[in-house]
Order: sequence, then C-alpha cells, then structure tokens
Amino acid sequence: MDPLPAAMHLPSKIQEIRENLQRQNIRYFLPAFVDIHGVPKGKLVPLSHVERSLRGGELFSGHALDGLGSHPEDGEVAVAPDWERGFPVPWKPELAWIPSHLTFADAPFPACTRAALKRSLEKAEDQGFRLRLGIECELYLLQRGASGRLLFPSPRETLPKGSYDAGRLLERANIIDRILEALEGLEWEVSSVQHEDGRSQFEFVFSHCEALEMADRLVFFRCLASRIASEQGLAAVFMAKPFADQPGNAAHFHLSLADSRTGANLFLAEPGEDPRGLGLSGLGYAFLAGLLRHGRSLCAAFAPTVNSYKRLIKKGAMQFYSWAPVFNSLGGNNRTHAFRIPLGGGQCEVRIPDSSCNPYLAAALVLEAGLEGVQQNLDPRAPERKSIYSWPERQKNWLPHEDLLPRSLGEALAEFASDPLVEKALGRSLREEFLRCKFAEWDEYNQEVTHWEVMRYATLF
Repeated sequence: MDPLPAAMHLPSKIQEIRENLQRQNIRYFLPAFVDIHGVPKGKLVPLSHVERSLRGGELFSGHALDGLGSHPEDGEVAVAPDWERGFPVPWKPELAWIPSHLTFADAPFPACTRAALKRSLEKAEDQGFRLRLGIECELYLLQRGASGRLLFPSPRETLPKGSYDAGRLLERANIIDRILEALEGLEWEVSSVQHEDGRSQFEFVFSHCEALEMADRLVFFRCLASRIASEQGLAAVFMAKPFADQPGNAAHFHLSLADSRTGANLFLAEPGEDPRGLGLSGLGYAFLAGLLRHGRSLCAAFAPTVNSYKRLIKKGAMQFYSWAPVFNSLGGNNRTHAFRIPLGGGQCEVRIPDSSCNPYLAAALVLEAGLEGVQQNLDPRAPERKSIYSWPERQKNWLPHEDLLPRSLGEALAEFASDPLVEKALGRSLREEFLRCKFAEWDEYNQEVTHWEVMRYATLF
C-alpha cells in the first residue's frame, strides 16, 4: 500500500487516508494485533467505518484474549493501526492488513508485545541505533490424516540428510511458487528457499529489514503459508518439533545495529579491527556479550512452548545431530552454538528461537540484552570453533553464564522470572502475564498422562 500519514485525528488526515485506501480499491481493512503467543487477532472493518478506527473506536474485550491480564469487568482495549505499514492481502486484494498495537485510555497497553518492541526500538533510536533483523523461518508441509495425525505427503523417502534436496523442493514447487509470488507482490525480499534436513521441511530466508517490519512480516507469513498450503490440501506446521525423529523448526534471528542517522552497519569491523578475525566490530562483540549474559533467561521467549525444548537437543531419536543449540555458547561460523558469527562478519545469528515464537517479544528482549552489553562495554569469551556436540554435558571452568540451555519450559520460565532485565525491557504487566500464561501451560502439560508413560509403566511393576 502507499504510505499513509501518521497523524490520525485531524479531519483532513482522516479524509486523506480514506481517499488513499479508495484509490487502491480497498473495501475492507483488518487492524491486526497479536496475543501473548504471537497469534494474530483483529476485526474486519468496512472502509465506510475507517473514521471510527482512526479515532480509536475499534474495541476488544481484553478478557477474551490470552495474556492481556484483563478481567470481565475491565474496560475494552483499542487498536492503534500502523497505517503506513499496511498492505493488501494477496489472495483478497480489496482487504488491507494493518499491523497494529493495543492501547488503553489513549496510551499503549502495557501487556501488548508489539508496543513493547516499539518502546525498545525507540530507546535504541535515542542512543543512535536501529535494529535490523532477518529471520530464517522453517516449517513442515504435511498432510493431516482422518484422526488428525500429521503425515508426510510423499511416500518417497528422502536421503538421511535431506538438506538442499532439489527433488523434494521441486515436488512442492507449486506451493512454494505461490508463496513467493505473494511475497514478491508485497515487495518482501526472500533471498532463498531450501529443503531442510527433515522430510517435507522447508526454510524461507527473509532478508534484513527494520526489526518491527520483520516481526510484522513473520506474523503474516505464518498466515500466508498456512492459507496457501491449505488450498493444496496440506498443513503448514510451525510448531517447534512435530516429530521426535526429525529436526525441529527454527527461526534463526540474523541481526545487526545500524547507525540511526547514516544507516551504516555498526557490527561490521573496519579492516584490522577484529583480532579474532571474524569481521565483527567491538560494538558487535559487546552486543553479543549481553546476549550471552541473558541467553538462558531469554530462552522462554525464544522457545516459548512445552514442545520447544524437544528441539533443543543434540540428537535424541534422530539419526544425526539436530543442528539445534544445547549450550549458551558463542561460535564463529559454527552452527552448533546458540550464537554464531556468520562468514564475513557484520552480523550475528541467534539460533535459539523457533518458528512458534512471538517475534515482537523475542526481538524486544534481544535488543534490550544486547544494548546492555553495549552500555557496559562487555566482552564475550573467545568464540569456540569446535562443535559443541563433542562437549560433555557440563564443562569445567566456564564463566557462570555459559552453561546448558534450559531443558524444559518450566526451567526456562524460572530463569526468565529471575532476570531483572525482563521487567526492565517489558514492564511488570507484560512480564507477569507472560509468566502466568506459560506457567499455566506448563502445569497443564505436567498433568497429562502420555502414551509413553502408559507404555513404559503400566505393566512394569
């Protein structure tokens, strides 16, 4: 969509926005926000009612939404659409999707994750920094059987190592082509698509852009891929670990800080600047040191479900290693670590997040942790060049922050709750609501009696 003015309440601006939408043949719009899980919510609003939305008249009962901390007797929350970030829905171009955050009494709603990211970005801007983010999003394209069970759509087996399998990529070319065509129509740059290690698993690599825009894109991409896959009789599955014997779905964050005035990449080392030879500036290393300091406690945001921790293993039931991080560790161009400096430097990769994460929450915490490292001029230990999969579970003489990543959602939430940075970054309301929702999820899971338990213990004693 064409850029839309930010000032909403002047009659002239309201008219300008209405005319702008009409010129683009928009008949409806959907101001979309996310709940605590990153799941999009909203209403379909006819263009004739655009003025009401511009004046904050689209109201929602917070108690009906997960993670907002509202009670039945509380007043409604309103949406504040970012009109300049809106775009037509590819399969219904008369409908505009407008990324939005929540407000209450004309102020940002404290438990809104998109508002939290905006706050963090504004703080970074005040310090002269702008976070740029690219995400590698992995998903499975699967069939759903009559019982609801997820099935592989092709009876043909892949090789034990399925990465870059051109045959399996071409098998799904009709779906991938439609997804890419839609993304190209939105002018969202995807640098590549590949078949991943798992059967019928694919990775879409989104190029770097401004962090809020990237988070908006990931939220809509999950909707887009699900819609197109459904039309082909398949399900796009973003859960972290659909199968015990297959790799999990990662959403690796590739990030850097740009100078907010010039746009220059501040993570890129000047010639001869990096004695470690990885092409990362001193500021980049300080940012990484902040991430390492808080890596264990931020796991709950990066890997937010019970299922997520079945991905963060060395091998498990798989034939080969998982490619997922297990230690809170830094490597150079080494994909076995939680944090990686890709070849050529100028950026860092956070490999803990999975495709079920709320990107607003995860990006806000990444930025706040990294900026703490910059402000305190922290320095990480030398990047480890060896594979972590050859390390013992506990390595002696490590610094306190270099340890195993949490092994369960419960352990991750305990770390999250104990870190003062979380409340500083998110505010008390959002921190408490996230913990309340996720501890409830963890408790519910622990009360389930699984098939594994029955098979193992029913006749054992």
